[in-house]
Parts: sequence; structure tokens; C-alpha cells
Amino acid sequence: MKPASLFVVVFLLGRVLAAGADPIPSPPSMVGASRPTGEAGPVHDRIVRGGIAVDVSIDPIEARKTLREGDEALFRFHITDTATGTPLSGLAPAAWLNLVAPQVEDAAACQDRVKEILGGSAFARPAIDLTSYQVLALNEDSTVTVVDPFFGFGSTKLLAMLFLDSPGEDWVLSADGKRLFITLPATNHLAVADTTAWTVTANLETGPRPRRVAFQPDQGYLWVTTEGGVDVFDPQSLKRAARISTGRGLHEMAFSGDSRFVFVTNQADGTVSVIDVRRFAKVRDLHTGPEPVSVAWSSLGGAAWVSHLNGSLVSIDGEKPEPSARVQAEPGLGQIAFAPGGRYGFVVNPRADKVHILDASRNRLVQTAKVEKEPDQVTFSSELAYIRHRGSETVLMIPLGAVGEEGNAVSVVDFPGGQKAFGEGAGGVAAAGIVQAPGARAVLVANPADRTVYYYKEGMAAPMGSFANYSRQPRAVLVVDRSLRERSPGTYETIARLRQPGQYDLAFFLDAPRVVDCLRLAVDPDPEKAKERRAALAPKVEYLTAERDARAGRPFTLRLRILDPVTGEARKDVHDVTLLGFAPPGARQSRQPAAQVAPGIYEAALVPEGPGTYYVYVESLSAGLAFRASPPLTLNVSRETSPE
Repeated sequence: MKPASLFVVVFLLGRVLAAGADPIPSPPSMVGASRPTGEAGPVHDRIVRGGIAVDVSIDPIEARKTLREGDEALFRFHITDTATGTPLSGLAPAAWLNLVAPQVEDAAACQDRVKEILGGSAFARPAIDLTSYQVLALNEDSTVTVVDPFFGFGSTKLLAMLFLDSPGEDWVLSADGKRLFITLPATNHLAVADTTAWTVTANLETGPRPRRVAFQPDQGYLWVTTEGGVDVFDPQSLKRAARISTGRGLHEMAFSGDSRFVFVTNQADGTVSVIDVRRFAKVRDLHTGPEPVSVAWSSLGGAAWVSHLNGSLVSIDGEKPEPSARVQAEPGLGQIAFAPGGRYGFVVNPRADKVHILDASRNRLVQTAKVEKEPDQVTFSSELAYIRHRGSETVLMIPLGAVGEEGNAVSVVDFPGGQKAFGEGAGGVAAAGIVQAPGARAVLVANPADRTVYYYKEGMAAPMGSFANYSRQPRAVLVVDRSLRERSPGTYETIARLRQPGQYDLAFFLDAPRVVDCLRLAVDPDPEKAKERRAALAPKVEYLTAERDARAGRPFTLRLRILDPVTGEARKDVHDVTLLGFAPPGARQSRQPAAQVAPGIYEAALVPEGPGTYYVYVESLSAGLAFRASPPLTLNVSRETSPE
């Protein structure tokens, strides 16, 4: 199998393989029927299979009574045990929508499509995938490319492109994934993008040189670092709630777990500003050491840790006026980031080519790993720490379960994150270049020098696939997850846009326990869009003359009708019907106006000049019919015979 094809299959299987079960349903388990719901109203139905009940609801987001083309709909699946009514958590349901003919009621056909989708068939792409996600690349040329990773069989993967007013530096998604915020240092803007329509909806004014952007943990406010401090925005109204001066130099920021404090580094001043979120006021400036370069919150230690270029690591508490702990390493430290659980902090040193592991429960460095050239970013999955390097294309992986034993060597494995070193591309940005892929033990790696985003699955020796970035350099990568998520115990939801009108089969799949079933829903056309589509349709031409043999030099009379593309009725109101006849390659041609000889019937006489194949096309500008849009009539023209 080719790498790209294998890549797509892994993506599909990753959504449903929770414990290595066979992804292709066997025929005995494929029970259920495709049940019509009638009109295009909200869908509320129940699937019961093998002791499992799935309550399905599909409701329009807009305040209307029907599901309509172009609207968003909320898809909700509440899964319970039929015997006890207990909600079933931790499952991985999948669902897809496929357009079908209105009269089709074949449940087996729907279930066959489920098998094809799970098997990675290139010919079974659903109209709407409720297990999908989009990959975003933040490029050097003031654009963001939006790619669908499932379109991997030769067709384009580019879904959309956002055009910014200057290159982006950092970005963050709202909790619901509907809004994307991007800092634009060159123009002092915070761009706001709608991730459903994929358009930039606003450019908010900020202080000078906005760089970092992040939500506080409770999503109450959005924080942006600027040249002199931070700007605070209400993410709903998009209004600026505060502007707080902190200090000089580049700023990094971290939040306490309870969203009470924000810690902002001031690199040129050697301080960290502690801000009280409730009052939007700076509480104090703590002198932590020369050139603080990074800060991260330890949830287990209940403190923020700051790394400095001089090699010191300092722990601070929002309530205390002085640092609470200090650890010394060698000069040249860079980013600090805490692994899931908040105990172990990973600290990179690009100057010394090292990664230190800090134990926040003991306030000490417990391990150090010698790594590739210039490590600069750390990203975590649930199992691994990923280390990117500016001076190499290699990505190192450190198993999280093997760290923390003081004095032991750090276990390190690696894979190639491309062909060229990450630092050979466009200048780095604050945003992450490696992120975890949803629903799988895998990551996406942006390599600007290769102009490519790579997909790496844990346990493999090399990336399983890649996305070409359309000649642009991806300086950072991000994922917008559209898949079903558990919002409350046993309830799995997502929002999707209904792009086309028509009848759909909603195919539902649950691997363990096994449930496969299909429901029918209808989506009404949007009246305005339907009107536009009708206006764009070309009229049809019906040739009434049955004869297809003509003589060279003799008139050939042709009758026809022009039919309305929607109603199919003959047009009686056009008076500019013209016939074009020619013989290939087109040197011999003639145009002849047609007259209306009866209501809706037009007639003209064409005279082919010589023998051969003769093509006739019809035009009526008033009816919206061009020559190129009319179906050709083919005449067989024979030589004129001489009289006896």
C-alpha cells in the first residue's frame, strides 16, 4: 500500500479503534433499518441493539423548525445500558451522512457504506463526516491553509484559505472550536476567524507588537501579550476589557489552574508580573532573575515555574511576595512545559543541546538528556514528550512513563520530521509546530523548510503520510476537531454544517459494544440558494426533427424547442434563437437565425457546404443559453448527386 493511502486508512481506523477490535463489521451484526423521518424537521429517534440504546437527536442551531441547507445542526447521541439506564462513558462512536435518492429504503446499502468507510475506500467518502477534523497551517506569507486530512486519494485536500493582513505569530481556538484568534505583530491586530465559514470576521486593535494569545483556563477572558504588557478581551463581545502594563521585553504568560492569577514574564526587566484576574490589576513584580524566557504552571505543585537564560529555574506563587524555590542548570535555557499531571517539567536548552526534567514535587532537576541540535519546543501526547530541534529534522520522543527516576538515563527514541532541519525554513513563531492528532496516538508536525505537514503515528519508524502545503511554509500547525465528543456522561455531540439539500442516510457506528444502524433525515433547500441555482441552470434544447441525414449544398430544415430547466416547459418568449452549424475543424461554418413557427417551436434551414460530419449548436442569449451549453446535433452529410 502506498504511504498516502495507508495514512488515510489509519486516520479512519483511529477514530473507532479503542482497543484493537476488528474495524470491519461482520454481516451478522449488521442489523437495523434505514428509517425515514418524513419532513426536514428535527430528528429524534432511538436505536436499540444488544442491550444498548442510542437516543439520536438532530436539531437545527438556528431558531427554525426544519433542517435547512447551509445551516448548522447539533448532532447528539445519548448512549445508555437498556437494562439499567446507566449512561455509557468513554466510548468512541462514529457517524456519517450520505446523500441518497429519496425513494431508496435499502438498509443493507447504508451498512455496506459503513464497511467501505471504515475500510478506507476511496469511493465511499461521506457527504458529511462527524468524525473528522481539519488541519491548519500558519504560513509565512500572511495566510492560513485549511486542509482535510481524509481527502488523500489524489483529489485536493485544500478546504479553505484565510488571508491575514500580516503574518501570524500565535493562535488559539475557543473551547467550542468556532472561533480562531491569531496575533499579527506587524499590524498590531488580533485577527478573529470563523472556523465554520472559514472567513476572517474581525481585526481587533491591540497594543504594539501583539505576540502571545491564550485563554485563561475557565475561558472567561482572552489574553494577548504586547510590547508593553497585556491586552484582555471578552471572547464573546470581542471588546477589550483591560490593558495592563507589565514591563519591558518579550513576554510569555501562564495561568493558575483556578484562573485567578496570570504570570507574565518581562525579559528585559528580569521580572515576572503577577496579575489578579478578578480585578484586572497587577499585584506585584517579582524579580526572578536575568532574562526570563518561559513560564509554565504546575498543577501538581500549585505554582508557576520560570526558566531564565542564565540557567536558573524559579518557582513562584501568586499569593507570595517572593519566589518559593530556585533550581540551577547551565546557561541557555529555553521553553519550560509540564507534562500531563503537572509533576514533571521539561526544559529545553538550545545552546547546550539538552533537555532537563524538573520534578515540581521535589523542586529539583532529576534527569538530563543530551539531544539533537538546538531543541526549541516541547509538545505532549498522553504517552510521550516530543522534542523539536531548530538544527535538525529529527523529532525526539521521551516516554512519560519512564521519567522521574533520579540518576537514570532518559529513554529517547526519534523519527525524521521531514527532509530538512526545522530551522532552515522561515523564522520561527511562538505557536507550536507539533500538535496531537484527535482520536489517535499520533501527532502532526509542521516543517517549514519542507513546506509540508507530516503525520506521525506512535510506534512507527517514520511519518505515515504528509500534507503538501501548496508551496507555503507552515510555521505552526493546529487542529480543529469536528468529531463527536462526550459532553456529559454518555452524551456525545458535535455540530456540523448541512452543505447540500436532499435526503440523507445517517450511519451510526459503535465498535465496542457493536452497534450499526442507519436513520433517514431530510434537509430542505435554502430558498435563496435554490433560486441562484435555478438561475445558473442552462435551458435544455429538444430537437424535434428526427432526420439526421443531409445532402451537401441542400437546405436542411431543423425544428426545435427550448425548455425551461426547472419546469421543463417550452419557452415561448425568446426571439433571438440562432443555429451554428460547422464541419470540423471549423473552417466551414454557418449561422442561421431561427423563427418561431408555432408557440414554443423554432425553425431554421442550414445548408451544409460539403460532405462529412456536421455539428449543430443552439444559442439564445435572452434565454440564457450559450452555444457551448447546448447539446450538439450531429448530421451525416453526403455528397450532392448529379442529375441523370
